[in-house]
Amino acid sequence: MNILFVCKYNRFRSRVAEAYFKKINKDESINASSGGIIKGFLPLDKDEVRVAKNFGISILGKPRALSVELLKSQDKIIVVANDVPKKVFSYGAYKNKVEIWKIPDANEGKTQDKRLSEIIEKIIKKVDNLNKELK
Repeated sequence: MNILFVCKYNRFRSRVAEAYFKKINKDESINASSGGIIKGFLPLDKDEVRVAKNFGISILGKPRALSVELLKSQDKIIVVANDVPKKVFSYGAYKNKVEIWKIPDANEGKTQDKRLSEIIEKIIKKVDNLNKELK
């Protein structure tokens, strides 16, 4: 089974979901990856990398953009964002494989670390539930 976590730029939310899923999933027949609907060109945010590391999650690496080939090879596509419309995935062989997790971007209210921690905690809870469903 192939699972793809998607967010806007593949710089934080989808990367956290992918890394945490890989950390907790023990079923080697399930592969997880991530990508962004917009090709990322900015470096990873140092605060996001640091706060994720505090949770034992490494999100280092280059952001990855989606492609039709990547989408077609997935059994499950999880949009880890509230700013990516499901309509983007309403075409092709992958249209019935999409699940939306309305996780907010890291740009609203509160102190940066608190905001990032809350987002990571939401993603961890969703990934834990997904992992239980897949067993």
